[in-house]
Amino acid sequence: MSRVGCLIAAGFLGLGSAQTCRAQDQYHFLREIRVGGEGGWDYLSIDADARRLYVAHATKVVVFDLDKETIIGEITNTIGVHGFAFAPELERGFASGGHENAVSVVDLPTLQIIYKINTGQNPDCVVFEPETRQVYAFNGRSQSVTVFDASSGKVTATVPLPGKPEFAVVDTKAGRIYDNIEDQNEVVAIDIKTHRVANAWPIDPGQSASGMAFDPAHHRLFIGCHNSLMLMLNTKNGRVVASVPIGSGVDASAFDEKTGLAFASCGDGSLTVARENGNLLTVVQKLITQPGARTMALDPKTHNIYLATAEFDAPQNAPPSQRHERPKVIPGTFKILVYGLGEKQ
Repeated sequence: MSRVGCLIAAGFLGLGSAQTCRAQDQYHFLREIRVGGEGGWDYLSIDADARRLYVAHATKVVVFDLDKETIIGEITNTIGVHGFAFAPELERGFASGGHENAVSVVDLPTLQIIYKINTGQNPDCVVFEPETRQVYAFNGRSQSVTVFDASSGKVTATVPLPGKPEFAVVDTKAGRIYDNIEDQNEVVAIDIKTHRVANAWPIDPGQSASGMAFDPAHHRLFIGCHNSLMLMLNTKNGRVVASVPIGSGVDASAFDEKTGLAFASCGDGSLTVARENGNLLTVVQKLITQPGARTMALDPKTHNIYLATAEFDAPQNAPPSQRHERPKVIPGTFKILVYGLGEKQ
């Protein structure tokens, strides 16, 4: 795009500066990694030091070598898996099995399940807190958190929540874990020492929050909401200080500490990129991805974004009684989309 074109585009989108159109600041499609298989998918998790990408896919977690972008193994027998967390110093991983009401404890070198921890109903997001070496499994239908020791597997607490939990992040310095309460339009802060909800903050103007990411240096949460907004919340006082428009069907959020960019991936096939600057949050790019690409992970070393999606059967091909339902995933089409910064090749 020419400089004149950048100026026009910046004005049209309300971005305020032609600098946002510099090629090196813009995300673009790099490649597609075919995975295949059947069933749905959920969270993607990246261990940047170990150079691994973990993708929750139906009854297994698919494991990729990030540098080679090839599949190196699978963690099987994780029924209805939603999320995956890892404790590198313990060489253990933790996969939440939503259909079996359990978290699978995994030996990372071999990708074999060591044992399973019983949780509440439909564990979804799962996070590891490194200071206390405890795992938090957020139970969607039980509206609770199961907390257990990452080494021994001993359950240490069950934390009741005021509603249905969604994504969570860890704030080790503050001794808190933040979680979206989707059906109550609020964020809770859980004290890691007392295992109690210390704060519950409303997220107006956001509604039905899903994705969450964290900037620990500036105490900011980035929250993707289903009324097509991404919020920026100050964790020191619980106030929403900014919001920007995003697409529909948001599921995941991410934040890059080095670039100051926040991301919201949406099922409508869009990825919104916004820049944090104090109490300002400014959209710098709205990237067209592919329908269904609602979950993602960020590699902080390369700044690449990985999104999961598949091909779908067109609604008109479904029986009339099913045309109001979600489009069906075509078996064998599951894939990972990779987007990155810099000049296009």
